[in-house]
Amino acid sequence: MIKKSTNWPVTILIALGSLLILFPLYMTIAIALKNPEEMAQSIFALPTGLHFENFTNAIKATNFFNALGNSTVITITTVVFILLTNSMVAYAIARNMKRKFFKVLYFYFISAMFIPFQIIMLPVVKVTTDLHMNNIVGIIILYVVYGLAFNVFVYTGYIRSIPYELEEAATVDGASTFGTFWKIIFPLLAPVSATIGILSCLSTWNDFMLPLVLLGDQDSYTLPLVQYVFQGQFSTDFNLAFASYLLALTPMLIVYLFAQKWIISGLTSGSIK
Repeated sequence: MIKKSTNWPVTILIALGSLLILFPLYMTIAIALKNPEEMAQSIFALPTGLHFENFTNAIKATNFFNALGNSTVITITTVVFILLTNSMVAYAIARNMKRKFFKVLYFYFISAMFIPFQIIMLPVVKVTTDLHMNNIVGIIILYVVYGLAFNVFVYTGYIRSIPYELEEAATVDGASTFGTFWKIIFPLLAPVSATIGILSCLSTWNDFMLPLVLLGDQDSYTLPLVQYVFQGQFSTDFNLAFASYLLALTPMLIVYLFAQKWIISGLTSGSIK
């Protein structure tokens, strides 16, 4: 019987990393469930009573369900269009990489990953405002376009590992290019699509900068933007503020807990395909 030894340096690093993640989460939950008197006594102690009225007041003050609906619509629509359009763009590039135009197009998309959003922020705001796209529809389009660089990079590498003989067999059977992609290639992209979908979901839901500079109508505000707008109102009521923050992060926290295995499986399957 082989005796396994414990790698203490790695174990200690993992424990410290877990504390760095769990401690802020604990503080958020504890403060959200306290009242101002308990906060004055000790900020680190567990709440002596569960003050769920903080959540009720935060929902009313931030118009939470309207912002939740906006974030949900934007996130789901963005993820669907990213998976459909970005995969098709990557397929066209991956299967025509020998052609100069598609090779240049591929590196053109990749180069966009190195351009910070702050550099193009003002031109984007100007163009979208002139086109009357400073709304939910406009921000969805921008999210789909901004995702092209990274997603095409990931999709292209995965598609190039898929045997071309599968497509040749489909062509012999009379399938069109679109039919081949939809019936043969797209189902094979399920692992990497799950990874891209989850990462796009998290980044879109948590994004703050683009809604801040683009959305002018308060009824179109997303959850991160609502937290910022009402920050001044909550500046003297930390219990209400943290209750609002906890409400905003809970949906994506649940999604990540259930979907993390898809992220790992998508990345590992792409590495050994």
